[in-house]
Amino acid sequence: MTIALIAHDSKKELMVQFCIAYCGILSRHSIVSTGTTGKLVSEATGLEITRFLSGAQGGDQQIASRISYNEIDVLLFFRDPIAAKSNEPNDHTMLRLCDVHNIPVATNIATAEALIHALERGDLDWREIVKPKR
Repeated sequence: MTIALIAHDSKKELMVQFCIAYCGILSRHSIVSTGTTGKLVSEATGLEITRFLSGAQGGDQQIASRISYNEIDVLLFFRDPIAAKSNEPNDHTMLRLCDVHNIPVATNIATAEALIHALERGDLDWREIVKPKR
């Protein structure tokens, strides 16, 4: 499965800690990420991560595009719900695309842990069965 990682600036360290904790599970999957988040996670964990542009440069839109083409199976998007973001409309578009294409999304540590445990148990394998051909 392909897992996409995105984290707002104030949540990047939380994403790094999450990926350290679940490195064993994540290592069995393909991981893509926005630039800075991917760099930080890769340096901390040694995971092989395909990095796109930073979010501010359009990396989130690159991931949204891949969601549209069914190239992403799970999105872990640690959002800062307090601070206003200049690219917030892009965030809403990406979340809408996940809804349209039935992509499981985690926007905080609690839902990320639920998804990662479901992934480990094989509960998300149905995505591989029903996913349209790329």
